Amino acid sequence: MTKVLVLYYSSYGHIHAMAQAVANGAASVPGVTVDLKQVPETVPSDIRSKAGFVDFDVPVASPADLENYDAVIFGTPSRFGNMAAQMKQFIDQCGGLWARNAMVGKVGGVFTSTGSQHGGQESVILSFHIALLHFGMLISGMPYTFSDQTRSDKVIGGSPYGAGTVAGANGELEPTETDLAGAHFQGQHIAETARRLTNASLPASEALV
Repeated sequence: MTKVLVLYYSSYGHIHAMAQAVANGAASVPGVTVDLKQVPETVPSDIRSKAGFVDFDVPVASPADLENYDAVIFGTPSRFGNMAAQMKQFIDQCGGLWARNAMVGKVGGVFTSTGSQHGGQESVILSFHIALLHFGMLISGMPYTFSDQTRSDKVIGGSPYGAGTVAGANGELEPTETDLAGAHFQGQHIAETARRLTNASLPASEALV
């Protein structure tokens, strides 16, 4: 079986909802198993409570988990055009994986959320790609075969770099149907890519066709 991890950080639930859609998309591919995990929180509980952060009943990942998967799809909100500090701290703890080349050849992708249409969705994903390239991962985005990313009749997130959603300045917006469809598409696309790569490395008698 091809194994996919959807790993995310979410404060108010927007990335959590997108992560569920990504996981559902990946799980729709035959021969693929999917795990949904979150990175550890670094904000003290009293501050989380005052800020209205949401808790999610999702397992917390450790850096050692990543090498057990054929693909890892990362989700993070934007923090001034970059990934959230919680996700950055997690990535910074993966030096051991980098040193052993444990992530080389695995498929990686990123999805995100911002407060506004021009709040840094592309910069978050593209800057995140730098870390994935250092790990030796094969980057996959959200191709234009998901044609709804070009629609202009309403506010949507996403780009060919990865799925996205616009949360609103105060987090008042929810992921649109198009945003969730894009997330599902990206999850499915990356899972299909990882499955093809996994099959290519297996003896013909074991490959899933």
